[in-house]
Amino acid sequence: MPINETLSQYSDWSFESSFTIYVLAFILLIAQYASVKASAVHSKELVGSGAPIATATGPGRIADAPKRPLSERLAGMGYALLILALVLHVAAVVLRGFATHRFPLGNMYEFVTMATAAATLTSIVLLRKRAMRPMLVFVLAPIIILMFLAATKLYADAAPVVPALRSYWLPIHVTIVSVGSGILLVSGVASLLFLLRIKQPAGEEKSTALGRFAAKLPDAQSLDRLAYKTTIIAFPLFGAGVILGAIWAEAAWGRFWGWDPKETMSFITWVIYAAYLHARATSGWRNTRAAWINVGGFVTMLFNLFIINMVVSGLHSYAGLN
Repeated sequence: MPINETLSQYSDWSFESSFTIYVLAFILLIAQYASVKASAVHSKELVGSGAPIATATGPGRIADAPKRPLSERLAGMGYALLILALVLHVAAVVLRGFATHRFPLGNMYEFVTMATAAATLTSIVLLRKRAMRPMLVFVLAPIIILMFLAATKLYADAAPVVPALRSYWLPIHVTIVSVGSGILLVSGVASLLFLLRIKQPAGEEKSTALGRFAAKLPDAQSLDRLAYKTTIIAFPLFGAGVILGAIWAEAAWGRFWGWDPKETMSFITWVIYAAYLHARATSGWRNTRAAWINVGGFVTMLFNLFIINMVVSGLHSYAGLN
């Protein structure tokens, strides 16, 4: 069937609009993160100065409701923009599918678009509590970078997929892997922040720039729990994606496993995340050692996405790049 150029253009506009709104949300969340300490200092100064607090003591007068701190208002606006951007982000995926009359996961541009949407949805759901919202800015940063790369370096025009991908296995295998990868992005960022936070425990931060930076983060236990929770969700998804990919390979190429570079790196990534979950449940490995393994899995996943797809030639060379 011919490509619907109108819907393809709408998809591109939705993607660009969502990217713009993500950037606006990122700016607001940076301002929120920077204003947290200023609000806290201001509150301490009011209490420490011993200044009398004005109260409405007259008959029939109602005291004014206290204003929400600036950091909370900025966080609320940033969070609302994230939701709006995600709606447009998902619309870009759906419109791309209708424009091409296929499931929109046929090249790297479409894969990254789906994975970043999954990462954003995971962030919106798991970081909605006020105590965890300071982490949003750190998850949003790699999402914006990946979307920028998708739009500038990985973009492919809406077109039919190559014959090898014209299978019902495409939406099953690639969707599971892309969603799992998006969730693991949140896990990797959480472990990186955990490694920073554990060096600067809550209430014991050093009076350095790094200490002041870390003081605004959630406590180390919350970051560790977030990394573990997201990996618990994504690990079986990623594993199922690898297994289903092997079944598809048998149907397409007549063998389940051939140690193709993409297959090999996917298996290594899965093993590293399995090692992380094992280490996380093992005494003596639960803190920094397990977190470093999780970071290793995150790096391997990115290596598999970019280096293997763009540099190494193999049976999975469907990046859509020239």
